[in-house]
Amino acid sequence: MTGFLDYTSGNVDALLQATLEHTVLVLQGLGLAVLIGLPLAALTYRARSRTAVLAVAGVFLTIPSYALFGLLITPLGLGTAPSVVALTLYAFLPVLRNAIVGLREIDPAVVESARGMGLSRLQVLLRVELPLALPVIITGLRVAAQMLLGIAAIAAAVNGPGLGNLILQGLSSAGTPFAVYLTLQGVLGIIVLAILFDLLFAALNRLTTSRGMIHV
Repeated sequence: MTGFLDYTSGNVDALLQATLEHTVLVLQGLGLAVLIGLPLAALTYRARSRTAVLAVAGVFLTIPSYALFGLLITPLGLGTAPSVVALTLYAFLPVLRNAIVGLREIDPAVVESARGMGLSRLQVLLRVELPLALPVIITGLRVAAQMLLGIAAIAAAVNGPGLGNLILQGLSSAGTPFAVYLTLQGVLGIIVLAILFDLLFAALNRLTTSRGMIHV
C-alpha cells in the first residue's frame, strides 16, 4: 500500500489530468444524449412510434463496447470523436426511456388545466410537463452517467482520453513493478468519479422532486 501511495504522489498531475479528461468525456456523451433524447421523447411519448424508437435505442446497448468503438474508427478515426459518439449511443436509451416515462406519468388533468389557461402546446411542454417529469429524467441521467463512467475506459483502445489509458498502460506492462499501480489508479479514479456523480445526481433529484411537488 505504501508503494502505491508513493507512486501516486509522484505522478499525481498525470492522474488528475486523466481524471479530468474522463469526466469531460462522460459529460460530452451524456450531454449529446440529452440534446437528442429529450426532443425525441417530447415528439414521441404520446405516439405509438415510441415503442419502435425505444427498440432502436435499445439495440445500441446490445453491441459489445470494444466492437462499437472499433466500428467507429473507420468513419471517425482515432481519438475523442469515436469515444464521444460511442458514449452517446450507450447513454441514449436510459435518457430517452426515462424522459418518455416521466412525461407519460404526468396527470392528464394537469395538462388540460394548463391548456385551459391558454398555454400553447409548446408552452405546456416547457413550463408544465418537463418540470414535472424532471425527477424521472434526472434518474435516467444518473443511470446513464454511472454506466458511461465504466464504458469510457474502453476509449483508451481507440486512443481516446481518460482513465482508461492508465488501465491500458498497466495491463500492457504486466510483470513490471508499476503495472498494478497504474491499473489501480485508473480503476480507483473511476470509482471515485462514480461516487461523486451519484451524489451530484442524488442531490439534483431531491431538489427537482421538491420543486415538482411545490409546482403541483
